[in-house]
Amino acid sequence: MSEPPEIDILGEPWTVETIPLDDDFEGEVVATLVSRRSETPTERAVLHVHGFSDYFFHAEFGAWWLERGHDAYGVDLRKYGRSLRPHQSATYVADLEEYFAELDAAWERITVRDGHTKVVVSGHSTGGLVVSLWADSRQPPELAGLLLNSPWLDLQGPPALRTAPVGLLLEQVGRRQPMRELRREVRGHYARSLHRDHGGEWEFDLRWKPVESFPVRLGWLRAIRRGHARLQAGLSVQAPVLVLSSDRSSNPQEMDEDVYSTDIVLDVRQIRRWATAVGPHVTYVAVPGAVHDVVLSRPEPRERAYDEIDRWLDAYVLREV
Repeated sequence: MSEPPEIDILGEPWTVETIPLDDDFEGEVVATLVSRRSETPTERAVLHVHGFSDYFFHAEFGAWWLERGHDAYGVDLRKYGRSLRPHQSATYVADLEEYFAELDAAWERITVRDGHTKVVVSGHSTGGLVVSLWADSRQPPELAGLLLNSPWLDLQGPPALRTAPVGLLLEQVGRRQPMRELRREVRGHYARSLHRDHGGEWEFDLRWKPVESFPVRLGWLRAIRRGHARLQAGLSVQAPVLVLSSDRSSNPQEMDEDVYSTDIVLDVRQIRRWATAVGPHVTYVAVPGAVHDVVLSRPEPRERAYDEIDRWLDAYVLREV
């Protein structure tokens, strides 16, 4: 007899399984697949991939998909959330393609083992960049759609940061001193705006999504910039793509209204600019009043975001050809 599935920290009926991966320079590496299955068997599913300094706690998002006939899955990538081990440098990889191993393993479980033939992949922020690169590389036949929630498609900040000399410097230093931390100011406004204990709506583990964020290491940032360059050269994801973002970015110095109604992490102008680089069939929607993780926005913009996802599903994903 097979053992019953392990109950996840989100509570029953969410279950969790550990995916063993090849060791890296720090030792043991794992990823984690969280899932909730529909009461009615279905061939449709959604897989969500989180962003930087983040993990899967989006029970409401999963429930929304369950109501629409999809089994719900979320993956905590290596060195994030449930997958983070004490001996590891949180969030660190030297190449974004390292994540392909856990995405391949999750995909095999979702499609081959669990029998899903039509799967939507959802990626937020850094996860949006990673899943775009993965989908372009793998071209899985079961991919029914790609949902990108404020994907990180370019480096935000002054234009000088995106010049060739700065890129060459990062390439060199990131290769020679990959674990060196980038000095940056983190005010913590974004995490506070979301967490229930700090004036937000959501409950999440501040060890895995800390107010102060995790360190940014130069080897990791080098990998991100390489991923940006590959995407900006043009991908060819053949499934329909929906890109959601806020309608505005801001840089608040204190906990004011902009913290709760704009993207204070990424520049939405860059998201608009590069969205069509993902593939030939891209829909872009700016959601007024949304925050960086659009589905964690206040109720009104969150409802608007779900309406847009619903409309996209009906028009392009669920439609039988």
